[in-house]
Amino acid sequence: MGSFDYSMLSLTNLFFHGPVSSAAHFLLEPILAHGLSGLVHLVLLLVFCFLWVCLKLKAGCGQRQTETGCLYVKGTFMCCLVISVFNLVFFSLDCFYWYRNGWSEESLVTLLDFGLKALAWGTVSFCLHSQVSKIGKLKFTIHLRVWWVSYFAVSCYCLTVDSVHYSQTHSLPVRYLVSDVISVVSGLLIIYVGFFGKSVSGQDPLEEHLLNGETRYTTLSNGSVELKNCKGEETVTPYETAGILSILSFSWMGPLIATGKKKALDLEDIPQLASRDAVSGIFQILRNKLESECGTINRVTTLSLAKCLLYTAWKEILLTALFAFIYTLATYVGPYLIDTFVQYLNGHRDFENEGYVLACVFFLAKLVECLAMRHWFFRVQQVGIRVRAALVAMIYNKGLTLSCQSRQQHTSGEIINFMTVDAERVGDFSWYMHDVWLVVFQVGLALLVLYKNLGLASISAFVATIAIMLINIPLGKLQEKFQDKIMESKDKRMKATSEILRNMRILKLQGWEMKFLSKISELRNIEAGWLKKFLYTLSVTTFVFWGAPTFVSVITFGTCMLVGIPLESGKVLSALATFRILQEPIYNLPDTISMVVQTKVSLDRIVAFLRLDDLQADIIERLPRGSSTTAVEIVNGNFSWDSSSSNLTLRDINFKVERGMRVAVCGTVGSGKSSLLSCILGEVPKISGNLRVCGSKAYVAQSPWIQSGKIEDNILFSKEMDRERYKRVLEACCLEKDLEILAFGDQTVIGERGINLSGGQKQRIQIARALYQDVDIYLFDDPFSAVDAHTGSHLFKECLLGVLSSKTVIYVTHQVEFLPAADLILVMKDGRITQAGKYEEILRSGTDFMALVGAHEEALSAINSVEGDSSKKSTSKEDESVISTNGITHEDDKSDIQDGKAVDASKSKGQLVQEEEREKGKVGFPVYWKYIKSAYGGALVPIILFGQALFQILQIGSNYWMAWATPVSEDMEPPVSTSRLIIVYVALSVGSSLCVLLRSALLVTAGFKAATELFVKMHTSIFRAPMSFFDATPSGRILNRASTDQSTLDMDIPFRVGAFCFNVIQLVGIIAVMSQVAWQVFIIFIPVMALCIWYEQYYIPSARELSRLIGVCKAPVIQLFSETISGSTTIRSFDQESRFQDTNMKLTDAYSRPKFHTAAAMEWLCFRLDLLSSITFASSLIFLISIPVGVIDPGIAGLSVTYGLNLNMLQAWLIWNLCNMENKIISVERIFQYTSIPSEPPLIIEENRPDQSWPAFGEIELHNLQVRYAPQLPLVLRGVTCTFPGGKKTGIVGRTGSGKSTLIQTLFRIVDPVAGHIVVDNVNITTIGLHDLRSKLSIIPQDPTMFEGTVRSNLDPLEEYADEDIWEALDKCQLGDEVRKKEGKLDSTVSENGENWSMGQRQLVCLGRVLLKKSKVLVLDEATASVDTATDNLIQQTLRQHFSDCTVITIAHRITSVLSSDMVLLLSHGLIEEYDIPTRLLEDKTSSFSQLVAEYTQRSGSR
Repeated sequence: MGSFDYSMLSLTNLFFHGPVSSAAHFLLEPILAHGLSGLVHLVLLLVFCFLWVCLKLKAGCGQRQTETGCLYVKGTFMCCLVISVFNLVFFSLDCFYWYRNGWSEESLVTLLDFGLKALAWGTVSFCLHSQVSKIGKLKFTIHLRVWWVSYFAVSCYCLTVDSVHYSQTHSLPVRYLVSDVISVVSGLLIIYVGFFGKSVSGQDPLEEHLLNGETRYTTLSNGSVELKNCKGEETVTPYETAGILSILSFSWMGPLIATGKKKALDLEDIPQLASRDAVSGIFQILRNKLESECGTINRVTTLSLAKCLLYTAWKEILLTALFAFIYTLATYVGPYLIDTFVQYLNGHRDFENEGYVLACVFFLAKLVECLAMRHWFFRVQQVGIRVRAALVAMIYNKGLTLSCQSRQQHTSGEIINFMTVDAERVGDFSWYMHDVWLVVFQVGLALLVLYKNLGLASISAFVATIAIMLINIPLGKLQEKFQDKIMESKDKRMKATSEILRNMRILKLQGWEMKFLSKISELRNIEAGWLKKFLYTLSVTTFVFWGAPTFVSVITFGTCMLVGIPLESGKVLSALATFRILQEPIYNLPDTISMVVQTKVSLDRIVAFLRLDDLQADIIERLPRGSSTTAVEIVNGNFSWDSSSSNLTLRDINFKVERGMRVAVCGTVGSGKSSLLSCILGEVPKISGNLRVCGSKAYVAQSPWIQSGKIEDNILFSKEMDRERYKRVLEACCLEKDLEILAFGDQTVIGERGINLSGGQKQRIQIARALYQDVDIYLFDDPFSAVDAHTGSHLFKECLLGVLSSKTVIYVTHQVEFLPAADLILVMKDGRITQAGKYEEILRSGTDFMALVGAHEEALSAINSVEGDSSKKSTSKEDESVISTNGITHEDDKSDIQDGKAVDASKSKGQLVQEEEREKGKVGFPVYWKYIKSAYGGALVPIILFGQALFQILQIGSNYWMAWATPVSEDMEPPVSTSRLIIVYVALSVGSSLCVLLRSALLVTAGFKAATELFVKMHTSIFRAPMSFFDATPSGRILNRASTDQSTLDMDIPFRVGAFCFNVIQLVGIIAVMSQVAWQVFIIFIPVMALCIWYEQYYIPSARELSRLIGVCKAPVIQLFSETISGSTTIRSFDQESRFQDTNMKLTDAYSRPKFHTAAAMEWLCFRLDLLSSITFASSLIFLISIPVGVIDPGIAGLSVTYGLNLNMLQAWLIWNLCNMENKIISVERIFQYTSIPSEPPLIIEENRPDQSWPAFGEIELHNLQVRYAPQLPLVLRGVTCTFPGGKKTGIVGRTGSGKSTLIQTLFRIVDPVAGHIVVDNVNITTIGLHDLRSKLSIIPQDPTMFEGTVRSNLDPLEEYADEDIWEALDKCQLGDEVRKKEGKLDSTVSENGENWSMGQRQLVCLGRVLLKKSKVLVLDEATASVDTATDNLIQQTLRQHFSDCTVITIAHRITSVLSSDMVLLLSHGLIEEYDIPTRLLEDKTSSFSQLVAEYTQRSGSR
């Protein structure tokens, strides 16, 4: 200080010994300087108030001035805020000194100066912040600039005065000089910004960006300029280009959080990921590394996959390791220095200003800890997002290349689980990857600190720590076991749920939904059993976690007592702080071990999937396009779906197809027709022989595969739009009329699995897709059976004989009438080609083809006999012209939904499948309250809170006791004996631990009960929902709630809610302890806490919407994967694998974007909260070091520091838990959405139940039946009145969209009429329960459905019949011999969707169900569409034989199926056009039915 003293002395001499010494003396009084400073700030406040009033008046008059903006306005705002905070701290310190030492005029003036400064600069910063949020009003007014110059001048004056005063008296408090220096520096900085910072005028933004060709500003109606929202999809995350300071403070997240505060964030607001985080780059690195390590993906091992995953993000992993290391070191600075701090408070000084140095070290350690932890946590999440994305891409790509045999080893649900569960878990492991070595490092540091303070007693602490860890290991293993069991049982439940949702229509038609709900409930009960065990084990682990520091401290202090090591309060407090830090690694070790094991299990599962066999690459010998006149050739081909089986699927296949030929493939059900097409596609493993294909291929599957999305996109299938060709394809596929009916035409969004299209429409769109591709070879797998006779005839003529006349076409068909047009016919039987040639040739040469043709001739003869025997009676006919309207499902499915919605809704709202609904804004308190009340009415909540409060009181009490009862130094006498010290401490510690056990057990009990209750409510609500709900809701949304959201409810929500409440109680406890010795900490704590809450409120809207977006963006990934698995054959046949892989990557990135920014937003908040809580802690330290020795007990002061060390962590945890709770509670909100779905009418109405024998006759009367699917939609049935006689056969025919299936749905009450009613045997069906109605009716649906399980469970899911009855039904439907061949007989397995059975066999199983049920009323909805004519005749014969006295209603495309009916009903546009006996209708050659029959016979006879 020598040079400083000399210069000050010179200055003093100049002033005090000159001629104007008295005036100078007055000017150099500190009271004048600080009084002047306070006065200037008071004037500023008054000016601001005046200007604010003027601004309001001007705003009222609508005046506006040209405005200027400074590009450094945010920096200025931060500078002003910092000045305000510093002055607030100095004000608080002065309050404290004033309280302690009394006050003088000088100290009062200084106090007022600090207070006015804090208030004035706070006001300035508030004004600047409001300007930042309103771009276009960014300006530094002349008043502000004048003020900043004045402030700098006054600051320099104060610094000079205080410096002179210090040189004279040496008694000026250091804080005054510090305040002066800060004021001068900040004044200089603000002057630079205010005068030299680049400014922009009100017009500059517009001019600059218009010149650049990019308008980012828009002029509003009131004339102000507003920044346009930059679409996130067009921008890359600011993280990519952020500077070092922005990265350190997470300021690059500011714009997004600010946007989220102003509006609900949407996906387009979220910026794109940086290239290094996008899946395309990471996946490429991973794949290349794997291929260099293993050769091919099929040879990957768990170790090699783990190594390659680490390689994809090795830089970030090393960086996070460094951050974890620095963080761990910083956390132990506090415990290491506590003893020194206590000794300082006791009067032991090693050097001058030691207290300030200690406070600075504590504060710096906290800052380093905060920075290291925040970047460690952010970067590990970044690594997790990358790893998960790369694995998802790899699993998806593998799903596209799986062979059929490999595909059957896993259901689609299991494969989806690899993506949604296992990849997610491997990604989550990034949190734990450093814990293994960190545990060793943390324990080592803890032992060093303990050894410094307690000597050899640290060994007992080490032993106790190891013991606790060993106790945790069996608990961890138990948790791991229970976790595996939970996952296993959850897999089974989700698989069953997925299958049920796919087939909900058939379940409702059969009245089986409640039986299948009970099946889901049983699977959930198994899962819940394991869940309960897991949760209670977790409560014991929580008890160990909270009890660990107590146990270790009791052992350590007990050892000190036995060995004779003196316990001093400083050393005890240092040990207690160390034990609290040790608590984390002790607790995390079993969790880490468990996570390592779980991650290995997930990696094993993924590796097992990746190692599955792909399709054989050498099945097909692909010849260059145009290099050969032969399109397809198979020589001595033997193929088998199961390459290990001796039973070949196709054997001795030999045929050759020249370019431009039409080849028909026919044969009985199960003869191998579809397998032959699959083998040409390269799907069936080749055992021997040669298969050559020359040219590109297109494939039309028997079961239509339609993607979710627009009709246009399904037809184009990624090809460029050629309007002329597109129009020609629509005409050929009869789609023009369908598109006219739809309100959005070809822009109509198709629901999942084409749910809002009829079977015929789906098939025609599939054909259109193939035609539009313009390839060389077309493969059709019986697509014409799903459409009516007229449409089938048109499709064959226009598509195969027209558009594709010059192409190579191979088509499978059951319709014999399509065979004569073929250049080559292949007749198949038992996997062999038994006959091959032209129609006339093979008709003469063999019996197999004769059998097929014979069945067809028999059907035609039935027509002729009906026509020949008909009497010459005239018939009346209704023929009314109405606008064509489609129905809701099957042939007249939901096309009209779009049509109707156009009436009164905007186009965006009219689509059947809407964007997934998500709540916006704050999660309301009612959601929390409903959740709490769902567990025992909330009765356990007060007990849980009381248990936590008591725990906190006892724990603080035990530590307080140790701090008070131990001497500060060796030379002091302890207040109590050592034995009493330990006994009381043990008693308090045991009491606190028991409280933890109580509240942990009760918390998991309440959480489990709430999860169980909400599961039951949601599933009951879903299963009781009307069919319209499932039509409009993709199953991915329901599965997301049943899987992800339910898991959150099971294992997360109770702990989140509990953690928040417990944090509040802990925080109150810590502040109570700190205020015991320095109540002034409240002066800092209250504004800091207010600022924390403000930050939380500022952050939470963005976090909430980001969390919701994560949930919404996950479903499309699952949905695409699900669709890809089911349509992989079609995708491969069109060579579209790369496009689908790109789509998956885009969707994966869309899911990663909100995840990445959620992680960054959380760290943005936590960084600021940590900083603020560190200021609170530093303030409390400054208060403590300013107190004279002897005023407070050093031990108690040390205790407050011990607790203060956790303050920043706890304060951050409190807000973090609050935010996390708000994010996670969204899962509860989403589940509540599905607990209140509008329900179907009651299943049973007790007071109106029909007799057991009902219906006895089966007479069905329709009275003025009018049906629509929603109030705003047009009528589908427009007043149908007729009677179906009991015990008679009635056939229903009509063009596509005439209302046939709607009539059947109304009979089953899938939809209720808006007017009119249906009476069955004198009972109005709307007056009885749905179950009573549906259980008495039988239906064979258009889409044959089989469930995964056994033959028995498929025929008799309700377990009502004996085996003898089941065998009898199988024999009647011609499946008995087929089932007897199988090993398990009735218990032989049925794979997912019945994929190991042919389409025709599945239809026969559906026939077997109705034969078992023996209902009086039977409905056949296109039941024979998937079988050949011979099998159709066989089914008709079976029905005539076994349902001779039943009412049978048949909807059919094959005219022969309804010719034998007693009555025929012809519907047209929702009205009855004709209803009479077939002979009478055929007699009138002008009747529509007669024309349909003529068309069919003409087509069939054209050969």
